Amino acid sequence: MINILIAEDERAISDLIRINLVRNGYVCHCAYDGKQAADMLESTRYDLVLLDIMLPCIDGYELINYIRPMDIPVIFITAKSELSDKVKGLRLGAEDYITKPFEIVELIARVEVVLRRYKKTSAILTFGDVTVDADAHSVTKNGRLISMTAKEYELLLLFVRNPGIALFRETLFERVWGYDYIGESRTLDSHVQRIRRKLDWDDIIITVYKVGYKFDVAKLKDR
Repeated sequence: MINILIAEDERAISDLIRINLVRNGYVCHCAYDGKQAADMLESTRYDLVLLDIMLPCIDGYELINYIRPMDIPVIFITAKSELSDKVKGLRLGAEDYITKPFEIVELIARVEVVLRRYKKTSAILTFGDVTVDADAHSVTKNGRLISMTAKEYELLLLFVRNPGIALFRETLFERVWGYDYIGESRTLDSHVQRIRRKLDWDDIIITVYKVGYKFDVAKLKDR
C-alpha cells in the first residue's frame, strides 16, 4: 500500500484530499502543523508528502529541508501563487507545486505522476474482468484484448484512475481533447457509449445529471 502524509492545517482541505486519496486506494495520515508532521515522519515511512507551505510551528520551506535526506517525494499544495514562490519550492526539491484552489482530479493525477516517477505505484489496474495496463496502453477483458481508439483509452484511463468521483464534462474535455477543443459536445457522449459497450459497463460508467460521468467501481462488486 502507498502511504501518503498530508501536512495541511486547514482541516476542510485536508479532509477533502484524504477522502479522495483513500477512495483511490491510498493510505493517508494527516498532520496539522509542521512539528506534528516532523514527528510522524520520524515514526512512519511515507511514499509521498503533500505539504502546505504556511504551516504553524514549522513552515513547509523549513520542513522540506528536513524531508529531503529521507528521499521522500514532496508536492507543495499552497495558496502562495507567485512565480517566485513556485520557483523557490521547486528549487528546494519539491517534485510539483499545486496552488489553491485546485481540482481534486488534477491533484490525483499529479500524485500518480510523482509516484510513477519514483516507481512506487503499479501501472496495471484491474477491475473485475477488465485490466488496464497504463505502460502498454492496452485494455483486456477476460484476457481478450479490447480494441480502443486513443481517445477512448485516455478517457477510460481517466475514469479508472478516479473511481467514485463525478467528473465534470468540462474536465473530461480538457484532459482528453485539450483546452482548445471546439468540436461537438456529443463527441464525449459517443466515446463513453462505445467504452460502455466494449466493456459491458453500461451500469458502471454512469451519467451524473448536470455534471458529467462517474466510474461507479462499487457496482462491480455486485456482479
